[in-house]
Amino acid sequence: MAFTNTRRRYASFDTVASIPGEVIDAFWYIIDHHLKGVFQMNPVINFELLNSSGLLSIRFSQEHDPTSVIVDFDYPFNQSWQTLFHAVDNMGRETIITDQEM
Repeated sequence: MAFTNTRRRYASFDTVASIPGEVIDAFWYIIDHHLKGVFQMNPVINFELLNSSGLLSIRFSQEHDPTSVIVDFDYPFNQSWQTLFHAVDNMGRETIITDQEM
């Protein structure tokens, strides 16, 4: 099962260049505190950044699964951010990448 044997975590250059580190950390927080042990995750999961009245919300989803989870944060949303990202688990090496890198 993906995202259960974490060895190392990364973010691609495009990801680091397009969103703040706090948002990248939010992806890992969602995985660790809202998804692990609750959902069986595929090796590629999806995150969408949402504007919730000026604050950041992040939607988790994965292909071929009707379930989605939205987590709200007390962090300002920036309209200039890319909005689609993916977390990829390659045998314990987990990486956040942009949709364009997929």
